[in-house]
Amino acid sequence: MTSKMLKFVSVSQRQPEKRTADDRRVDFDEIYEDFVPEQATEQASRCSQCGVPFCSVHCPLGNNIPDWLMLTAQGRLEEAYDISSATNTFPEICGRICPQDRLCEGNCVIEPGFESVTIGAVERYITDTAFENGWVKPTLPVQERTQSVGIVGAGPAGLAAAERLRAQGFQVHVYDRYDRVGGLLVYGIPGFKLEKHIVARRHALLEESGVVFHLGQGIGAGAGELAFEDLRAKHDAVLIATGVYKSRELGGPGSGLAGIERALDYLTASNRRSLGDELPPEASALDAQGKAVVVLGGGDTAMDCVRTAIRQGAESVRCLYRRDKANMPGSTREVKNAEEEGVMFEWLAAPEAFLGDSHVTGVRATRMALGLPDASGRQSVEAVEGSSFTLKADLVIKALGFDPEPLPQLWAQPGLDVSRWGTLKVGHDSFMTSLPGVFAAGDIVRGASLVVWAIRDGRDAAASIHQWIEDNVTASAMAEQG
Repeated sequence: MTSKMLKFVSVSQRQPEKRTADDRRVDFDEIYEDFVPEQATEQASRCSQCGVPFCSVHCPLGNNIPDWLMLTAQGRLEEAYDISSATNTFPEICGRICPQDRLCEGNCVIEPGFESVTIGAVERYITDTAFENGWVKPTLPVQERTQSVGIVGAGPAGLAAAERLRAQGFQVHVYDRYDRVGGLLVYGIPGFKLEKHIVARRHALLEESGVVFHLGQGIGAGAGELAFEDLRAKHDAVLIATGVYKSRELGGPGSGLAGIERALDYLTASNRRSLGDELPPEASALDAQGKAVVVLGGGDTAMDCVRTAIRQGAESVRCLYRRDKANMPGSTREVKNAEEEGVMFEWLAAPEAFLGDSHVTGVRATRMALGLPDASGRQSVEAVEGSSFTLKADLVIKALGFDPEPLPQLWAQPGLDVSRWGTLKVGHDSFMTSLPGVFAAGDIVRGASLVVWAIRDGRDAAASIHQWIEDNVTASAMAEQG
């Protein structure tokens, strides 16, 4: 045990400096400043080096957090990066967008009496320092293999799998219908949480590693799309890592009015503007400038929407959520940031109807009350009679979650089994779907979830693909030679 640790009793928690709300409202730059070396060392030294590290236990990737905190406190940053990157394909991304308050930091054992260690900020600092010093290298295999793997989806699950498979020497091809690598990392998450050059940097590294990207390439039966059967014929194994992009809808009177938009459409348009893309004239409907904005939902996507609307110069931004603040699914840190930036929250409120003739002008909502726990364990919600009220709205954004697209129908694969939620069924340990040699990972299997879980699934699926190829493709080739 190093004497540099266990300083939580004498050193207070300190997050990286945060830009003022006035400054960050006018751009899409990240809101947190970088730690200076002395701050990172000091904050890492607060770790208690406990025998059972709940931070690691509650990290989906099982990151060896106490180890790289100790190395950071000792100034051994290159070793800290080696430990961090051994379990996490993209630590610089997780350090920025993971809800640490619900995962590692939220389970820090010093939290009951002392504020938790700033794990996410140190993780980000370690990897940014590693990039600055040239310690991050392409993944080059010791020996090349002839077998190839096709990956559908260039989001976090697909990219994590691509990196692991390339490390084993497989020829890896990634197909994505969008024109940039990253999936929701690029088009769904705003720049104030994750600047896009961070993702582009990883894209470049993967290309240097030998991963081949086929961008703008959809899978299906449409014009210019690659048939799934042809994709399977090209590769020894296929991984489906498409994510879930189908927005959940909300009915009710007036739900078809113009000005009621899906969260992903809204965020994609905003991110494309920030990236310098030219958008069609109709995309002006997805700009909040000068508008009264109402966002429906209480998750992290809703927080991304309200904070984006603030930066676009909305007249007012309100978030309508049917439960209270304590029961919202989004990160409490993101709610705090939104409140600082001027977002107004209507807790315990749900929409009844949307007002307007051809274009939305308002949302009629009703107050809600929490009732007894339902079958899931969460408190049920009940409308309060006679509590209706109206919010002005020129733009309503539905941030109600995402469901999977119907891949068996879109890809003409009736043998591709799905669950009752529409997600792909896979073997619990194998990640293989009902089609031999076809695997799946990430949100398309578990439903809309966290980026860190997608990375975990991608890495685990890569290991299963490696084993399956060893057991089947290689064995078949040897049998033919014999």
